[in-house]
Amino acid sequence: MTNSKFNDFALSESILKAVALMKFDAPTQVQESIIPLILDGKDVIVRSQTGSGKTAAFAIPICERVDWEENKPQVMILAPTRELAIQVKDDVFHLGRFKRIKVSALYGRSPFRLQEKELKQKTHVVVGTPGRVMDHIERGTLETSMIKYLVIDEADEMLKMGFFEQVEAILNELPSERVTVVLSATMPDNIKKLCETQLRHPVLIEIESKDPVIDRILQYRIEVEENQKRVLLRDVLITENPDSLILFCNTQQKVEDVFRTLMDAHFLVEKLHGGMEQTDRIKVMDKFRKGEFRYLIATDVAARGIDIDQIELVINYDVPNKSESYVHRIGRTGRIGNTGKAITFVSPADQKLLREVHEYIKAEIPLGDRPSEAAIESSQDAFDEKVLITPTPKEIKGVDVNEGILKIHINAGKKTKMRAVDVVGTLCSLDEIEASDIGIINIMDISTYVEILNNKGDYVLKALQNKPIKGRIRKVSKVIIG
Repeated sequence: MTNSKFNDFALSESILKAVALMKFDAPTQVQESIIPLILDGKDVIVRSQTGSGKTAAFAIPICERVDWEENKPQVMILAPTRELAIQVKDDVFHLGRFKRIKVSALYGRSPFRLQEKELKQKTHVVVGTPGRVMDHIERGTLETSMIKYLVIDEADEMLKMGFFEQVEAILNELPSERVTVVLSATMPDNIKKLCETQLRHPVLIEIESKDPVIDRILQYRIEVEENQKRVLLRDVLITENPDSLILFCNTQQKVEDVFRTLMDAHFLVEKLHGGMEQTDRIKVMDKFRKGEFRYLIATDVAARGIDIDQIELVINYDVPNKSESYVHRIGRTGRIGNTGKAITFVSPADQKLLREVHEYIKAEIPLGDRPSEAAIESSQDAFDEKVLITPTPKEIKGVDVNEGILKIHINAGKKTKMRAVDVVGTLCSLDEIEASDIGIINIMDISTYVEILNNKGDYVLKALQNKPIKGRIRKVSKVIIG
């Protein structure tokens, strides 16, 4: 952490309020470096460690600069995975909550038609994966003429995943007069060339933390035969007895096998891999953030860019096939100032991959011992007791932003020619309501959703029971904010 504060920057009260409610006490080093540059309209290239607060570093100044009155998208954020796109969308939404910034997430395995309908409404920010974003551009459902800010998140990962041609095609569809931010852990030649051709006098920010994430994590490896990994896993779980764990496997099938083993042993466990339906993956991540189960068994789909606090232990059931994945996996623990632990199971067949990891991190993962019978026996009672206890719910980032906000549903929409101006006019005619009390309005085909701010939701809900909206009494009800 630095000695500066967020109110040292030229930020509005609405942004500072959201920052405070999200419990961002002081800017991290990367935030202190980047926020003023984006506010000043500078192009930026960022190289920084995982868990350093990069999302807020670009989201805070971009939310500050968004023009609420403009209906067309002004910001485009590209992310390599659906999970990261959803997470970034949530972070931007929370930070822009009191400025009423509307954010749309565009990614595959989600109905195109629903995304198209959302884009037809006022949209300030789009966050998406390159394939789906390009699909919307080609079909004419995503307007790019007013894009003033472009963020390319995890650029090197997009290159590895084969998205780079799509990224370049997207950039060719955007206005040349824009602010561009590129975030990348490494700078391969393709990304260097893109930065040279697409960015204007960019400022390079390289943050070498005095407390790098890899140094905050106690790491060791255990040598084990492949057919003994399940036994070793049981022993490690008993002796470590973590409140929360992510266990990484290299394949979807291995995830399924380990998941079934732990399910059969009655553990609170879920799985996550690319073969699952997107809605199921979103539900699993949401439940894990809330602390509804202790153990997540996953492929590398959960290794990069996913921000979940208070992960106590990471287990690499397999040594990762890509050496850089090791850092991203263990980086799920030890987030921003916290400590963590990572244990890697190494079979004889993994020795070559292990050497590549050692070369990549420029260090050797210390060799540890298997848990002793005495350690297992002494830990068994505490482990058995925890298994029977429901986990303590985790505090969700952004939940405080919802305080004082009531979301209401109005039983009318586009098919009855409902417009935002109709809703605002009706609400502002109420004695205790001003425009600043009205949050985001979403008008669907047959429904309209409105956020009422400043603890005035109950008053509005009661008043609208007998108040005509667009000439008629409408059914108005409360919506639970997820």
